[in-house]
Parts: sequence; structure tokens; C-alpha cells
Amino acid sequence: MSRKICVDLYEQIVALRPDWHSEEDTEGAIKIVMTGSASDPLEWQQHIGNKARRDMLAKRARDTNDPLKLVLVRDMWLTGFDAPSMHTMYIDKPMRGHGLMQAIARVNRVFKDKPGGLVVDYIGIGQNLKAALQNYTATDRNQTGISEDEAVAALQEFVEQCRDFFYGHDYSLGVFGKPKERLFALAEAMEWALDLQKSKADQISDAKEKRKALSQFRELVSQLSKAFALASASDYAQDVKEEVGFFQAVKAGLSKTAPKSKISTKDKEFAVAQLMSDAISDASIVDVLAAAGMKSPEISALSDEFLSEIQNMKQKNLALEALRKLLAGEIRSRQQQNVVEAKAFSDRLEAAVARYHANAITSLEMIQELIDMAKELSASVQRGEEMGMSNEELAFYDALSQNESAVEAMGNDELRLIAHELVEQLQKNVTVDWHLKESARAKLRVLVRRILKKFGYPPDLAPLAINTVLSQAETLLRWA
Repeated sequence: MSRKICVDLYEQIVALRPDWHSEEDTEGAIKIVMTGSASDPLEWQQHIGNKARRDMLAKRARDTNDPLKLVLVRDMWLTGFDAPSMHTMYIDKPMRGHGLMQAIARVNRVFKDKPGGLVVDYIGIGQNLKAALQNYTATDRNQTGISEDEAVAALQEFVEQCRDFFYGHDYSLGVFGKPKERLFALAEAMEWALDLQKSKADQISDAKEKRKALSQFRELVSQLSKAFALASASDYAQDVKEEVGFFQAVKAGLSKTAPKSKISTKDKEFAVAQLMSDAISDASIVDVLAAAGMKSPEISALSDEFLSEIQNMKQKNLALEALRKLLAGEIRSRQQQNVVEAKAFSDRLEAAVARYHANAITSLEMIQELIDMAKELSASVQRGEEMGMSNEELAFYDALSQNESAVEAMGNDELRLIAHELVEQLQKNVTVDWHLKESARAKLRVLVRRILKKFGYPPDLAPLAINTVLSQAETLLRWA
């Protein structure tokens, strides 16, 4: 490819995709990387730059969140360039030997669920590739150049397995419906998947096999994604891409863990990230719950109204899973302030999930237990005010009162005084880089020990209390 061909091809592509063009190097979905000079034609000049420009475009190419989709390269980026997310290379230049292997190496990196790269050969390098591979091991030779027929066969197999998973459930609106219909279909499909996986897991006694059963669909779609990545250029892949995208959306919905979080670009499956309907690909757990029929899916404070609607949802498995994930997210958020309290709620949540998976409690009982826990979590926010303590003082109080023997020996009032003193002294003595210096950490440990001794904290309980207080101090200072 000559430089003139590069520029001409760029013009042809942006004529079809005008929104891909931008005169700014930091913007736009398509760019050219080539050398040039001031004597080159005027229309070439926007595509010519120095090493700094090439480095900046390389950085954009590595960033999976960047809108850059396509780069036309003329004798560049064969060495010293690495973008694991890059998945397709179009070749129209004769290459052989080491140079050919270097070129292919630009796209053959494994990345998340991307199992390999796709090379589109416009000039006939197949024989040169076979010759170049003679310098590599037999394993490398066997794993290079998988035929499209093999890739399509694998994709067909995994699509059929996904369809079999939903046998008896009509998810067609999730593929062909309008945006709102797709969201409702997504909620129903998530309910189906959760119920089917739970039913299979209930019949298994081995803990490891039970975990596999509970994640069956996620694993299946991961394999589907790899097959799609290898066969994405085939006619069959284009025929099923919307269906594959729906399976991806169901998996993403089951995998999300943070409250109110949307499916981040990084977490979307690489091969089909751009195939999903926007209504599904950006769906948050709130969107899914709303599509399932909730009137006020507001989860910011796990309000009574929200918990009431969760309790009355028809899709019990979806309600349970959503509530579990929202609770886990709230607990993680609370951990930034109060280590002891967060651990107590986290342990309770894990224990409840374990009992549920062991069939010790029903889904309705599990939902009720999670609702009760959510209410306690919300009520705990007011605990510091009721005790006349700041959030920081309450965190240290919880760290000190974790041992019931200390509470019995000293009483709540004395522990509150110690908590107040700890906050006051830490604010006076902690430096910005305390966590980077072992000497500063040692000084902090001595300070805590002196405060506990000053107030008569039981010596036999002091070592454990010091470790807990230091852990709490590190958490507060880290997020301050």
C-alpha cells in the first residue's frame, strides 16, 4: 500500500462513515499512520506527523475505551507496538519471514475473551506464512491459521448450546423487539437462567460442581464469545450477531456486582461489544428491574419503598440476585468508612447465600433475610448520631468493642472516649506519606498502644485491638 493509496482509502471510508472523521488527532474513529514531509500534497498533511503523533495514536489504539476503530498503516508499527485488544489486520503488502510474523503478532495477542486475531489477506501470503512458521514449534504451527470453516462450526455449536439452555423460554423479543421490549426480555431471560442454574445446582452435592452449575450460563457465553471472535467475518456470524449480543447482555446482567453500575466498556465481551442494542448494552440493574415491572427502582438508600417492591416482584430469582448484588455493593461502599461493621454484614451475607445454596432456606425466606439485612444496613447510618459520635469515632468504637470482654471490662462510655482520643491524635500525628514509610507505621502503632494503655484497655486484649484499630485507621486515611 502506497501513501497515496492510504489517503485515497481514507477518503473512501469517511465518505461512507463521515462521523468517523476528525481533523483532531485526539478524536475520530479512523486515522492514518505514515511518514511524510512538507513537500507532500496539501491533502496529505493532516495525516503526517512526528514521532509524538505516532506515539499518541498508538496510545489511543491500546485504549479499549477510545473511539478509534481503524488505523491505516504504511510501513509503521511492525516493531515496538503492542495493542492486545487489536483483533483484525487487513494485509495488501507482500511480506515474508520474520517481517510477516511481526505483522501478524500485532493482532494475535490473547485479550480477555479474544482467543486470537483475524488476518484478512488481500494479496496471498498463505504460502509465505507456512514457510515462516517452519521456524516455530509444532504446537505454534497447529494453533496458527485456524480455518474459517472450523471457527464457524465451533460458533454454531455454542449458539445451539445457548439456545438449548433457553429451551421452553421465548426470548425472541430480546433479539428483535423494540428497546423497552428488549429490556423486559432481558429481565425474563435472567430470571430463567437463575432459576435453571439453581435447579441444577440443587441436585448436586459436591461443592465444586455446585459452583460450576451456578455459573453454567456465564461459562457457556464466554466460550461463545471466543468462537464468535474467530468467526466474526463469516456470513453465519453476521446472521446470528444480534442473538449472540442478547446472550452477552444476559451474561453481563448476571455478572454485574456494583449497585447502579452500568456495563463498563472494559467488561463488555470484546468480540460482540458493538453488536448489542444500545438499550441492552448500557442497561443498569435499575433498568432491568424497571423493565421487570418495578414502579420506583430507586436503590440509592435501599429505601423501604424499593425493598417492598423487590419483595413483591414476580421474578423471585431476579429479585433475589438483584438484592444480593445491591447489598454487596452497599457493604463494599461502607467498608471505606467502617471495616468492622462492613465485615460483619459481609459475613452475614455470605452465610445467608451459603444456606440458600444448601437449600436450608427457600428463595422467599432468602429475600426476606436480605431485606431485613438491608434495613439494618440503612438504620446503622443513624447509629453514630444516636451515640453522639462522628462516623470516624464510630468506626474506632466498633473496632474497640469487637471484643465483648473489653466492653464488659470498660463499658461503652469509656470506649467512646478512647475512640474520640484516637481520632484526635491520628489527625494530629499522621503525615501524608505515612503509608509509604515503615517508620511512620511503627510510630502509629506506638501511638495507638499508648492511648489504649492510658485509658486502661485490658492488656491481654490490646494486641488484637491494636491490629484492628490500625486496619481501621488505614482505611479511613486511604479514603480521606
